[in-house]
Amino acid sequence: MSHPREDHSGLERALRAEVDGEVRFDAGSRGAYATDGSNYRQVPIGVVVPRTVEAGAAAVAVCARFGAPVLSRGGGTSLGGQCTNTAVVLDWTKYCNRLLSVDRERRTCVVEPGIVLDELNRQLAPYGLKFGPKPSTHSHCALGGMIGNNSCGASAQAYGKTVDNIRSLDVLTYDGTRFRAGATGEEEFERIVAAGGPQARLYRGMRDLVGRHLAEIRRGYPKIPRRVSGYNLDSLLPENGFHVARALVGSEGTLVTVLRAELELVEVPAAEALLVLGFDDIYAAADAVPQLLRHASPTQLEAVDGRMAQLMREEHAHLDSLERLPEGDSWLLVQFTGDSKEEADAQAHELLRALGRDEDDPGVALSDDPQREQEMLRTREAGLGVTARPPDGSETWEGWEDSAVAPERLGDYLRDLERLFDRYGYQQASLYGHFGQGCVHTRIPFGLREGKGVEAFRSFLFDAADLVASYGGSLSGEHGDGQARGELLPRMFGPRLVGAMGELKALFDPGNRMNPGKVVHPNPVDGNLRIGAAWRPEPLTTHFAYPDDDHDFGQAVLRCVGIGNCRTHRGGVMCPSYRATGEEEHSTRGRARLLFEMLDGHQDTPVTGGWRSTEVRDALDLCLACKGCRSDCPVGVDMATYKAEFLAHHYEHRLRPPAHYAMGWLPLWARLVRTAPGLPGLANAALRAPAVGRLGKLLAGIDPRRDAPLFATHSFQEHRHAFGGPQPDPSDPRTVVLWPDTFSNHFHPHVARAAVRVLEDAGFRVAVPDEPVCCGLTWISTGQLATARRVLRRTTRVLRPWLEAGTPIVGLEPSCTAVFRADAPELLDGDQDIARLAAQVRTFAEQLAGHAPDGWQPPRLDRAATVQTHCHQHAVLGADPDGELLRRAGIDADVLDEGCCGLAGNFGFERGHYDLSLTIAEQGVLPAVRDTAPDALVLADGFSCRTQIDQADTGRRALHLAEALALALDGPLPDDRPERAAPRPRPHPAAARRAAATAGTAAGLTVGALLAARHRRRARKETP
Repeated sequence: MSHPREDHSGLERALRAEVDGEVRFDAGSRGAYATDGSNYRQVPIGVVVPRTVEAGAAAVAVCARFGAPVLSRGGGTSLGGQCTNTAVVLDWTKYCNRLLSVDRERRTCVVEPGIVLDELNRQLAPYGLKFGPKPSTHSHCALGGMIGNNSCGASAQAYGKTVDNIRSLDVLTYDGTRFRAGATGEEEFERIVAAGGPQARLYRGMRDLVGRHLAEIRRGYPKIPRRVSGYNLDSLLPENGFHVARALVGSEGTLVTVLRAELELVEVPAAEALLVLGFDDIYAAADAVPQLLRHASPTQLEAVDGRMAQLMREEHAHLDSLERLPEGDSWLLVQFTGDSKEEADAQAHELLRALGRDEDDPGVALSDDPQREQEMLRTREAGLGVTARPPDGSETWEGWEDSAVAPERLGDYLRDLERLFDRYGYQQASLYGHFGQGCVHTRIPFGLREGKGVEAFRSFLFDAADLVASYGGSLSGEHGDGQARGELLPRMFGPRLVGAMGELKALFDPGNRMNPGKVVHPNPVDGNLRIGAAWRPEPLTTHFAYPDDDHDFGQAVLRCVGIGNCRTHRGGVMCPSYRATGEEEHSTRGRARLLFEMLDGHQDTPVTGGWRSTEVRDALDLCLACKGCRSDCPVGVDMATYKAEFLAHHYEHRLRPPAHYAMGWLPLWARLVRTAPGLPGLANAALRAPAVGRLGKLLAGIDPRRDAPLFATHSFQEHRHAFGGPQPDPSDPRTVVLWPDTFSNHFHPHVARAAVRVLEDAGFRVAVPDEPVCCGLTWISTGQLATARRVLRRTTRVLRPWLEAGTPIVGLEPSCTAVFRADAPELLDGDQDIARLAAQVRTFAEQLAGHAPDGWQPPRLDRAATVQTHCHQHAVLGADPDGELLRRAGIDADVLDEGCCGLAGNFGFERGHYDLSLTIAEQGVLPAVRDTAPDALVLADGFSCRTQIDQADTGRRALHLAEALALALDGPLPDDRPERAAPRPRPHPAAARRAAATAGTAAGLTVGALLAARHRRRARKETP
């Protein structure tokens, strides 16, 4: 039961009236922003998404008028609790994300706070420049957040922290003072003071503060590479140029709001080399760091320990990179850059000679292959995800995840830290990080679910703070203080220096309205915990078993630790709806946060109603159930499964949306169409008829702009049983079962017939079930899980002779095959027939590439091809066998890394989803298809992918891999799909791109209007 919250209706009305932006005080938005990447949780007052930096400044002015706290937020990945507060959250990332200018000669640029680091560097690439610091979250962290946290990353070894790369900042105080801050010479200082006003007061106050605490500031800051804790009062020292901008870096939004930033840039190196050195343990690796630094100046010097490698092997993550590691149980990854490959290699060889080692040493590996290097370094970057939720089911947490000491003292510090772990019984903590600068990353199995565990957590943090201070180190070497370390700052700096930091806070924010409770005047380290002794979630009975989460839906939801990889914009599959909307709520993380709030473990949760929650339903409505998060999320969040679970309970004993009956029961309707000759033609005629078709789509909940799939004249099973002869013996080792999925059976039977030709050419004898069978996919995706279980049990009864014989089951449709591998075993946990099916099912490519008789070679096609991998194949099945089969068939494959096609089964057909579906497709897949050469193939095994390509304005028809190989045998089978319309001429590429851009823009605007309407409905519903 939630407490009634304070009435902020006046504040909300003023923000709506005066701010050009999206103003959201609804429960769903507040729930999505209640946590960041830390252990902490505070429900915000509301969320403002400004369209311009001026609108953001206007929002601060309104909040100041009402006395409301303000929190600026970028990617929301902070591990210290900096990005969670009971405040008005300003999310800069959706609109205020531009690169405003670049000065190539001065090597500077000006950016807005919401621009993502990788996107900035992509836009800077034509200038040969980049921003130097590169945290592991570089694909989704915003520059405003990097400035707030003083972010570093592995490249800080060469380029320093964010603070070292800031030229100036355009900042705004809570009281409305706006000025450009930078280095301040004496003449500039006098000019500011002479002008009078609020800026003069601030500058006089800062100089006075430094003058009174000069000795403490000069002595009190540890002289180590990675000191991120505390305010940068040392940047205000005279010898450091009274650099006000750099003093504000790392202040975590507690002093000012950053509106624009002028950044210093570095040259993109021409060549790189990566040297990996193996050691007996992580302590020996740490001991070696000072010697390495005496003989070399690497651009990165990273460490990975044996525990992390073990976790990666258990989680089957980064296995290719692990195989390339040299002998050892811990490793240092040393990167060099140069103007040429030879120069970079020479530095690595020189270091080896200085160490008395060479390339033949089994504990040494050297690479100058950029792709391989990036894979190895990504292995180190994956540390947080890999160590967050180990396969043994234990939980690890941040809290002491980035302490830092001088590199020459690192080995001794690690040994003492390990002894402290032992004292508290915290076993199996992985130790890794930026060892070249003495920064140590780890996650610790704190017992945060009960009172004694929370007490131990608090006690450990104070002991650890004393330990690192005794080494002259820093509480934080990268992630900042926030709430996680704010209370500990006196242990590191002493009361007088912390008092000086408090004076700086009072100077800029006397009312403590800027991100209060962080850094100074902090909330206690054990307050506002996301889970803790007071956390009491409701026990839930579920349909899926969640075997990897102790059979607990709540534990599955807690997999999300806020890393934020679902907020990336390029590469991989996750998360298509976020990429199209830019909305936190429509990211995998945002949905996980709302599901967490739905568990009702906190009395102040904004999300009420449990499984009936409309906020969760709305967030999940735009989830495509692509399963991209299952593989791309570092901790394996599977939002498609969570969505199916939620829909099952949400609509239990209630009327469902029409599409759940139309698309969700598609296998049944397809079967009924086969009950009489001529029915498929009549059904297609009705679907084509303008009036009847429109009415049918309206009743079925299908978007009127979407062409309904048309039934083939004869199903694959009908054709096979008429002309295929007797079924082969299940015990014959040459026998395989070709799975007649709904799409290959009723809509694209030519694909299944092509597969038969290729399989028989390879020497297999193909069996096809005589009875109707189904994997239950459409029922699962619409949350009709009880029906899906019945369908699966019936299917295994039909398949039993082949299951008992161990006959391979070959799937053609990736989404159906993935059901057997993933969804079915979790939905029918312990069912032996389902377990056998999961073990025996193979993709078409797996069967041919890995199990064809010796000597068989696929027919050669010798053609180029653009290949779109189905999301479920990417997430569950893998595509390596497809790549091998394509290679052996002489197909020069350009495998797209453009994400989801946007159709995603029933999703793109449903009313209200068309525009989002098209926006997603136009972000990558469709432009790539249009750019495919006329004589090249377009391959897509997924029915959804082929349908999206066929129905969009591409002028191309995609083939299944089976069709392509059959084409190489002796010509194509006729495509017996009914024509949905007259074939369209292929447009000129430039015209197609213009049309696509127009369509994509229009779809994007419609998506924005849809989201705005949803928020307005929520606001009206919640207005007192």
